[in-house]
Amino acid sequence: MDAGARAGHEGLDAWRDTVRAPSDFPDALGRYGAFGGRFVPETLIGALEELEREFGAALADDSFADEFARMLRDYVGRPTPLTEARRLSAEVGARVLLKREDLTHTGAHKINNTVGQGLLALRTGKGRFLAETGAGQHGVATATVAALMGFECAVYMGVEDIARQAPNVQRMELLGADVIPVESGTGTLKDAMNEAIRDWVTNVRTTHYCLGSVAGPHPYPRIVREFQRVIGLEARAQMMAADGALPDAVVACVGGGSNAMGIFTGFLNDEGVRLFGVEAAGRGIETGEHAVTLGEGRPGVLHGAHSYLLQDDAGQVLTAHSISAGLDYPGVGPEHSYFKETGRVDYRSATDADAVDAFMQLCRTEGIIPALESSHALAPLGKLAEELRSGLGRQPVILVCLSGRGDKDLASVQQYLNSRGAEGA
Repeated sequence: MDAGARAGHEGLDAWRDTVRAPSDFPDALGRYGAFGGRFVPETLIGALEELEREFGAALADDSFADEFARMLRDYVGRPTPLTEARRLSAEVGARVLLKREDLTHTGAHKINNTVGQGLLALRTGKGRFLAETGAGQHGVATATVAALMGFECAVYMGVEDIARQAPNVQRMELLGADVIPVESGTGTLKDAMNEAIRDWVTNVRTTHYCLGSVAGPHPYPRIVREFQRVIGLEARAQMMAADGALPDAVVACVGGGSNAMGIFTGFLNDEGVRLFGVEAAGRGIETGEHAVTLGEGRPGVLHGAHSYLLQDDAGQVLTAHSISAGLDYPGVGPEHSYFKETGRVDYRSATDADAVDAFMQLCRTEGIIPALESSHALAPLGKLAEELRSGLGRQPVILVCLSGRGDKDLASVQQYLNSRGAEGA
């Protein structure tokens, strides 16, 4: 076993000790500073309390940790490699390393969380798996685990996202999931999540809601963070094995924020490592057609948690836009809101045009087709490299979470390029 793979396995082994360590974050009420909490109908309080108890018991159970680690290794394909992007590095002016979550089974980081939540559902005796999805990667990962573990499966997806993510819809249906179109609102991720929560309220005794990001009511932000923490633990161990040093910066895209929280957790206590989250600026912040929740939103309550969200002066949730279905969400996880206010994470944004350009650049330089979500993390690398270089006085080392692969996005990218070509004609 080479040093990188050995380090990755060490990161996986470290998961057990890390998640069991005493922590008061979030607090007993599920708060991250002023954010988080549990703002849901009374019908769901019992289910959330049960889930919190079962999650705590699972983390303390050696057999649960062993099975989670086994499935991540033997089914998901962990550890995922750290790839040095040499040609991309030469173009952006930094040494760029990619944490390859696109190489997991199902092609994105989402499977880490669904495997963990599937094991929780088995503990609680729930026979039905329920999810929402935007880009479809969480839906595919949920349907995959449902098929593996023998659950019924329902996935709510907005009609707009069904149209632009057809390959993932086909995958979910092949895996036995009932993909339920959501026509209300804008027909995107926010509306799919609304309907999934309504379903859960109705079927709470038989159904486990497999929420896909570090959003929603407590304990979901913590649960998803802990199952995604393996990304950061692996990456940290792999960096130390490769360089004997940590990166200067870690970059990830942020919609709800699970891939970002997963990789950030490996470096939060390292003051010398700067953390950057990249939101979707859509057609431009000035147009109002964007999903820059942390940069342009303000605190409020959405989907059961107090966090930043896009809202008007009357408190009505605004429509978000991104070419990336997975970032097309007007809210964000409460822990990200906390890190924005403390300044531990520096949140930037990238437009649709920026993301498509980065998508094309990675294809051309490294032979890797990234998800449009991940392309947002790649988009600011040139500017970040220049900024970091001026402070360090040397070429910076930047670690990027490549959260997923881009097969699902080919039609959206081609449509965008055709539209851009027509406008320039």
